Amino acid sequence: MSETSNKTRLEHDCIGQMEVPANVYWGIHTQRAIGNFPVSGITDSQHPELIRAYATVKRACAIANEELGLIDPAKAEAIRAACLEIEAGKLADQFPVDVMQGGAGTSSNMNMNEVIANRALEIAGRQRGDYTYIHPNDDVNKSQSTNDTYPAACKLALIDAIGPLAESTKKLAKAFHDLADKHINDVTIGRTQLQDAVPMTYGQEFHAFATLLKSDLAAFDRVVPLLAQLNLGATAIGTGICADLRFRKSAIKHLAQITGLPVTAAPDPVAAMTDMGAYVATSAAIKSLAVHLKKAADDLRLLNSGPRCGFNDLNVPARQAGSSIMPAKVNPVIPECVNQCCFTIFGMDVTVNWGLRVKKCVRNRGF
Repeated sequence: MSETSNKTRLEHDCIGQMEVPANVYWGIHTQRAIGNFPVSGITDSQHPELIRAYATVKRACAIANEELGLIDPAKAEAIRAACLEIEAGKLADQFPVDVMQGGAGTSSNMNMNEVIANRALEIAGRQRGDYTYIHPNDDVNKSQSTNDTYPAACKLALIDAIGPLAESTKKLAKAFHDLADKHINDVTIGRTQLQDAVPMTYGQEFHAFATLLKSDLAAFDRVVPLLAQLNLGATAIGTGICADLRFRKSAIKHLAQITGLPVTAAPDPVAAMTDMGAYVATSAAIKSLAVHLKKAADDLRLLNSGPRCGFNDLNVPARQAGSSIMPAKVNPVIPECVNQCCFTIFGMDVTVNWGLRVKKCVRNRGF
């Protein structure tokens, strides 16, 4: 982006006119959203998976629109080129809309449409804001709605984000397995209600942690096909209004080819418009992982207690000094930090369930 200046360009929408900084790629819809939602301070640009996924969705739609003869090939090429740049991480600072926004993602969708349109205009040798040639709504958003593109981008972003989480889970499971093999013959006491029960080995205890994490990995595998079932092309409420009847099949086909994911079209687009099951399942899978991590963290912290007046069954590696006043005191800071992360996940899961419940009710009532 060019250096900040006082120059502006005048844009208009259904509400009226507004000046937009001349050196940005977003347009009037984004500019209004910046003023409307100064809420959390967390912007869409801080979620690169979402930005990348949204640009991928728009690229697949541009290919489909060109294939069906709905958009000029030269315009489609410029749009695709702009999408590829965004997917590669360029223009990341051009998505300033707060994540706390009304409109079910309309501001995010229009932000993406405007950035793609203005960058495509530059690629085509035109000026930013020359919407008579490439229009954010009529060209970039052609055959689409926020209600089908935003969920598609969100689901693809979740699949993208699950990848690194699954890899980290695999590494931790392997570490517990290795620890279990190392201590398979080291006997300790099993406890119930914190009272001595029957003998077991440390190997069995560590192996149990690994097994729990493996079940979470299996849950991640199960949610990917759910997230890959998309409603792209169903537009506003699932009926496909304002879209060519062939668009849905074409867009889904190209999105699957681009991503290499098992992307499929939802069998009932109207039902899919209100079905939040994939999000609930994904949140539940992540919460389950958090529950299992908390179990391991709590056990390790308790068994490490002491060393003189606690269990002192095992020693969690020292990572830092534990006190500014008590010499040589060491705290189990990693298990404690894991617990804090788990509490955050639990709260987010509640938020997801309430948010989706409200959204589902609103859509079912036709608002």
